[in-house]
Amino acid sequence: MSPIGSVVMKWMHVAAVFALALASSAVPAHEVWAAGAPSRAPSRAIAETAPIFADAPARGGFQLVGAGVVPTLVVDPADAAVVRHAAQDLSDDIETVTGQRSAVAAAPAGKTAIFIGTLGQSPLIDQLVAAKRLDVSKLKGAWESFIIASVDRPAPGVDKGLVVIGSDRRGTAFGVYEVAQAMGVSPWAWWADVTPQRREALFVRAGVHRFGPPSVRYRGIFVNDEDWGLYPWAVKTFDPERGDIGPKTYRKIFTLLLRLKANTLWPAMHHTTAPFNSDPANAKLAEEYGIVMGSSHAEAMLRNNVGEWKDDPAKFNYATNPEGVKAYWEERAKTNAGYESLWTVGMRGIHDTGMVGPKTIEEKVALLDKIIADQREILAKNVNADVAKIPQIFVPYKEVLGIYRAGVKVPDDVTIVWPDDNFGYIRQFASPEEAARKGGAGVYYHLSYLGYPLSYMWLSTTPPALVQEEMIHAWDKGARNVWIANVGDIKPAEIGTSHFLEMAWDIDRWRGKSQKQFLSDWTARNLGPALAAKTADLLDRYYRLNFERRPEHLEWPPVAENRHLSSYTPKEVSARLRAFRTLVAETKATSQQVPPTLQDAWFELVEFPIRISAAANMRFFAAERYNALIDGRQAMARSAGGAAVEAQAEITALTDRFHNQIAGGKWRWFMPEEPADSQWRIYRARPIPLPGAALTADPAAFLAEVDGTLFAGSPVFEAEAFKANRGWRFVEGVGRGDGVMIADAAGADLTLEVEVKTEGRSLRIGVLPIFPDGQGGEIALDVSINGEAPQRVSWPRAVGSPAWAQGVLDNQLTATVGAPLPPGKHVVRVTSRAGRVAVDQLRLVTPEVIAVHENH
Repeated sequence: MSPIGSVVMKWMHVAAVFALALASSAVPAHEVWAAGAPSRAPSRAIAETAPIFADAPARGGFQLVGAGVVPTLVVDPADAAVVRHAAQDLSDDIETVTGQRSAVAAAPAGKTAIFIGTLGQSPLIDQLVAAKRLDVSKLKGAWESFIIASVDRPAPGVDKGLVVIGSDRRGTAFGVYEVAQAMGVSPWAWWADVTPQRREALFVRAGVHRFGPPSVRYRGIFVNDEDWGLYPWAVKTFDPERGDIGPKTYRKIFTLLLRLKANTLWPAMHHTTAPFNSDPANAKLAEEYGIVMGSSHAEAMLRNNVGEWKDDPAKFNYATNPEGVKAYWEERAKTNAGYESLWTVGMRGIHDTGMVGPKTIEEKVALLDKIIADQREILAKNVNADVAKIPQIFVPYKEVLGIYRAGVKVPDDVTIVWPDDNFGYIRQFASPEEAARKGGAGVYYHLSYLGYPLSYMWLSTTPPALVQEEMIHAWDKGARNVWIANVGDIKPAEIGTSHFLEMAWDIDRWRGKSQKQFLSDWTARNLGPALAAKTADLLDRYYRLNFERRPEHLEWPPVAENRHLSSYTPKEVSARLRAFRTLVAETKATSQQVPPTLQDAWFELVEFPIRISAAANMRFFAAERYNALIDGRQAMARSAGGAAVEAQAEITALTDRFHNQIAGGKWRWFMPEEPADSQWRIYRARPIPLPGAALTADPAAFLAEVDGTLFAGSPVFEAEAFKANRGWRFVEGVGRGDGVMIADAAGADLTLEVEVKTEGRSLRIGVLPIFPDGQGGEIALDVSINGEAPQRVSWPRAVGSPAWAQGVLDNQLTATVGAPLPPGKHVVRVTSRAGRVAVDQLRLVTPEVIAVHENH
């Protein structure tokens, strides 16, 4: 008999004995269950009400790990490869947490065990179910769901067992990683060096914990613009033998996705990186890990056009070379037919450019219809004759949205994945008819971006509050089939990635919760509860300051002498720099309370982004002040120049620390200073010219002026400080002030009171540049002052226009209303004329300020 046959025979014998043991055991497992609709996973409620583990013996529970107590991790050899990978990771995690090594085996070998298996794939699990020891009625046929339960006498010789049962292979893997998280192992343990707290013993609580199904079917990330982080790190640090992003790197990415309960990946696709499918080992590994591979909006049919289209680029034209392009697509359909994939249909240019060939909108619609029909014929021929059973997506990204709106006939079973505008504002939400399609809807969202008007790839500064507002609304509108976030290089988008995928798993987990509440919870899970409140406050302020202007967006459009002076007044600059200096001081003080085992994680996740964004602001604005003052206040100018040079030194030192000191140099070459090189210069901020050493002085005088400037600014009246409200809701953490007021429907009224103390002040209203509900309509408001006839104020939402560009760089759109107001109190009534209008604030401004802003 072969070795494999021997193992199977042994396994069948164990299963038979196991069934007898179950029949003789009549102790029911206590069930902990939070009911909910199938599309809303109950994982949040379970995690809050019934932890899997206790710090001490719990009634009805048992000790899983401790002195002389080491469980076997029992996995059927015939179960899916991803289940075995997860079990091996859990063994490593148990050793990391407790110091005890648990073996992964086909049969138990001690008094305690963790039984891991997928329904229908594990004889032991199926026997457990057959003996009615556990109710799996809601698990059968469910998508990516699992239960974790304690069971008495689960097998001969085993007194106590922890059982992880998945509805399918990923459900089982998610269950295994949920056990790891319950022990204190963060999904970011490897990727952000979050060292789990050491525990001498693990005690299991009695009960059954049920998770799933997820709120969104396909949930994942797009690794993109990897030239400046992931790629050089993989080449020089992590996998120098390969010299590229390959299976060794993708194995770490796949494991991260599973730990985050995600299932989908769009792989790296820039010209620097070898195409994912150029090495068959990559796709094979993805299948082993149960990862659904897809491709971006510009890479139809799982093809990486940048690296795989070897013919003349001019021939990537379906109007003139359909047979050549079809053969190119069909080759991939044949090679990847056996893998679980998410096929992108449609067509764009070779690298994030418009489709070539047709000229008129009618020609583009007709050609795109033909392309999709031909792609589906390829899929039906090579993947599944019933093409409606093949997961497919259509992404109306950039110019494709206009073509779609002009009449593209997307097949009913294809998911329409709506994009944001690259800056976090979703361009269109599904109509009721679109949401009701068999393929449903999804979202492609950016947490990192390379492109017009300016990129943001250095730091991760999109506030969770904005992501939450947009994604929950998208889900409510029917986007429940596919969520993909462009996370750039993965680091430093750890917090944003977690938040995005947690909502995709359980849409209600953060519904109604504030940004600070999420940050506090996330910090408690990753850095410990003692640091949670203070760290949440620090990160909340980090997101708010950088939302007003990202570190990569400090450069303004050119004005006189090509000097890129900002639209901030000197006093506004001082107020901003002072806020950053206070934030950095508190961050440094808090770092002294971080345990040594978490210092690396603290630096990567909290201290580095806060300090380097503050230094970037100091470098830019101090250099700007040097330019503005050098002809009139030379001493102060040179002090400002010294502050700018010192800030640059801080950026250099922080970057060096990230690369060479954190985690023993594990992340060397991952976090270059932006701009890292001269590629795509048109979309990236230019290096800041700094004065030479002989032209600078001690920065103390400039910093004293920054810290000592008393500045109230233009009188501001935040929308949330309303006097009356009908139909508006408050969203905290986004916009200026504490948040914004959003009207979800036309006709909502908001009344505010403003007080004018100085002649010559006009009223300016600021709104968030979100897209209102509907099919690309404009933001529209009526503003009435003191009961007078309302004035219509509107902002067209034309992506790519100068007004849109300024709106996404400022994260605010503004308009001046009416004539200058006389001194005294005035009542302002704002009425929404479209759904989802977000009013941020009212501001009293002078004609000079209006002129400055209009010039920018």
